[in-house]
Amino acid sequence: MKLTLVEPRILKESITIISELVSETRIYVNKDYLEVIAMDPANVAMVLFKMPSTVFAEYEVEESVLSINLNNLKQILRRVKNTDVLTLEVKENKLKLTMKDKSIRTFNLPLLDLEDKKQKEPSLEFKSEIKMKSQDFNEAIEDVDIVAESVVLGTEAETFKVSATGDLTNAEVSINKDEDTFIKSQGDHKSKYSIEYLKKMIQGSKLANDVNIKFSTDYPLKLEYIEKDRLSLSFILAPRVDND
Repeated sequence: MKLTLVEPRILKESITIISELVSETRIYVNKDYLEVIAMDPANVAMVLFKMPSTVFAEYEVEESVLSINLNNLKQILRRVKNTDVLTLEVKENKLKLTMKDKSIRTFNLPLLDLEDKKQKEPSLEFKSEIKMKSQDFNEAIEDVDIVAESVVLGTEAETFKVSATGDLTNAEVSINKDEDTFIKSQGDHKSKYSIEYLKKMIQGSKLANDVNIKFSTDYPLKLEYIEKDRLSLSFILAPRVDND
């Protein structure tokens, strides 16, 4: 396997974001794309990541599965400069990373022996879908973060609401359908999610200008950050259910 990236920022940022949720995972590489499908240790969130082969300047691969410690890979990728050409190769059960610019720097990361059990993306049907500027969604989550540890996402008619209620105060952000915000909903829906997890997921805004938000009442949430022909980074988050 030999993969070469002229623009390594995409992989660097993606691995950094994914490593916030998953520490060890398998990276699947086939003739068409590089892919990660992983659950967080608490089985609350799933990460779905895909980079097509066309993003790479060089893409020589037979079908491969790389079991990786993402925190260690993240530390190495932090050393990648935007002007570097990054090459990834498998050599003697290690992932060899070469960064080439004025100098040539080489790192060897041991591959892990993880159970080869590929996760499957669940089949979900959503009643509410919103497409908006990812930075606007970030701002809404950051607004309600100062109030509580969970957030309620809701749709009413052509309005998307982000709200939270704490012990002494509450906050609500209402976003109406406009040229930057697409809202489609089969009736009114709302569901509660962990802000701690969402704050990690919305880092996907570093990779895509828009975010697709999909949910239903008391149902998993799916966030999608997609740059056509370059990458797809999605998250599925289980709802928080109050035990009243």
